Amino acid sequence: MLSRWLSEEEERAWRAYRRMFTMLEARLARELAETGLSAADYTVLSDLVEVPDRRWRVTDLAEYMAWSQSRLSHHLARMERRGLVRREKDPDDARSAHVSLTQQGLRAIAAASDRHLSGVRQHMVDLLTADQLAALTEISETVLEHLGEPPPREPRSGQSSGS
Repeated sequence: MLSRWLSEEEERAWRAYRRMFTMLEARLARELAETGLSAADYTVLSDLVEVPDRRWRVTDLAEYMAWSQSRLSHHLARMERRGLVRREKDPDDARSAHVSLTQQGLRAIAAASDRHLSGVRQHMVDLLTADQLAALTEISETVLEHLGEPPPREPRSGQSSGS
């Protein structure tokens, strides 16, 4: 099946979104690197800090992050060597494992969060009007729903990790 070409307006919107996403992710990753964390580290840690007991089944975390099991396992091994997370066998299922946030990982995410949130505000949120922010939320949730994804989790205690 041959797809319809994008109109000029549609193509402009698509290209602007792609470029914005690429450039914003790159800028935030460079700023995070100043804290000693990669963007991937921050994603894992911010997801762990927001769940009960700061612990997640590895297969569920990989699915939530849209990462392969192998990619997540390799990344967790690197994070584990740095003392940021701990992996443990599931006592109820020997084929499964859980990953949990260590005290060192909690300190690392706490130290990086201020820098990351500052960047998110500076490079996106504070540039938008309330109407633009509401439109962005609606657009994002519409696309996520179409993709079969639930909207992002609500932050615990009214706080956000800015992930």
